[in-house]
Amino acid sequence: MPRGATGAARNAVATAGARVARWPWWVQVGGLYAAARLISACIFMAAALHQGVNPWFPAKPDYWSFVNIWDARWYGEVLRNGYPAVLPTDGAGNVQENAWAFYALFPILGRVVAGLTGMDPAFTLTLIAMVCGLGAALVIYKLFRHRAPHRTALWGTVFVSTFPVSPVLQVPYAESLNLLLLAAALLLVLERRYLWAMPVVALMCLSRPTGVPFAAMVGLLFLRRAWQYFAAARSAALSTDRSTASGPASQGTAAVGPAGQSGAAPHGGSQLWSLAGLTVVSGAGALMWPAIAWAVTGDIQAYTKTETVWRGHDLVPFKPWFDTGVLLFGPVLGLLAPFVFVALFAWFMMSRPVRALGTELRLWCACYLGYLLLFLHPQTSTFRMLLPLFPLALSAALISRSRAYRGAVVLMFLLLQIVWIVWLWAWAPLPGGGDYPP
Repeated sequence: MPRGATGAARNAVATAGARVARWPWWVQVGGLYAAARLISACIFMAAALHQGVNPWFPAKPDYWSFVNIWDARWYGEVLRNGYPAVLPTDGAGNVQENAWAFYALFPILGRVVAGLTGMDPAFTLTLIAMVCGLGAALVIYKLFRHRAPHRTALWGTVFVSTFPVSPVLQVPYAESLNLLLLAAALLLVLERRYLWAMPVVALMCLSRPTGVPFAAMVGLLFLRRAWQYFAAARSAALSTDRSTASGPASQGTAAVGPAGQSGAAPHGGSQLWSLAGLTVVSGAGALMWPAIAWAVTGDIQAYTKTETVWRGHDLVPFKPWFDTGVLLFGPVLGLLAPFVFVALFAWFMMSRPVRALGTELRLWCACYLGYLLLFLHPQTSTFRMLLPLFPLALSAALISRSRAYRGAVVLMFLLLQIVWIVWLWAWAPLPGGGDYPP
């Protein structure tokens, strides 16, 4: 291409970029998110062309059939038939796979929308997932703007939108709904609107199992804010005593308490009580779905029994990580692998880009990872379960302002989307039967 033509092309791109930069923030975020989902749709359609024999439909399915597989079938089952009043068991009395593993809010929304519009239930769930994914992107941008300028917050949102498992946000899974509610809850916590956060957290606890780590996060946050509140009050009292003892000359000196060192104003008494209330609501919300399963089935362990069916063994905290470590790295290195992983994550959480996220978002990431270590059985679905760590996308954008770096991250994520969809979403039977779940 001639040099003049190259310069003209660059000028045209720069002009278009400047024009887009003047659009409202929500148009920019919505447009970039829609573009990300369109790319993911193209990957889905390309993978569908190579889909062979599978348990659900003929080979080479259309897009809508291809995205309505795996757990989407379970959500469709809940939408149509609800939850079993008696846990299904085999001849030996062992609980079998059933709908209680799938939280109710997403299929309930599907039933309401399908009833109001007359749309096909499968399409209804897909539409809800896509709308919630867009809403999550908009809320995530607003959340990131509390910690970064517009351009960096926008890049962080793009990282979330193109993350290797982000295609799950446009399929009939509850991830997009949960991401929307989680981001909204974190935004309200950052803005100290704790009373408004309560109903959001209650709904979040009925979408996916993120209630336990969220309750841990707000509980620890309450302890930190309470310590800051009483430390600031004690410091103010000591300052008043010194001022009284030394006379009027020192009355203009202001005390700086721990909250001042963190750059945020200390909580007032009413805010502290509201945060305590949110802690209680979050703890109750975390127990709500297991309690509902107990009330309907009469079995206090209905939810946990159902969840562990997919594991093939009972829940033993932390043990699956060591078992997987031994499987991957051998009997010696495998036992050390979980400790190395935790040490690396702790080191990462202390890095400057992550510290820039602030107390609340860092605390959420730490609590959620702790929850995964405590309860998760690591497998191929673990990649999908990393989505709630989305605040780390902003720290990735804060590493460098270079457009080359940020563009390379997006390109890498898009290539990994191909890996995730072809490797895990598409059905390819294993030698022993079945396939790895996405």
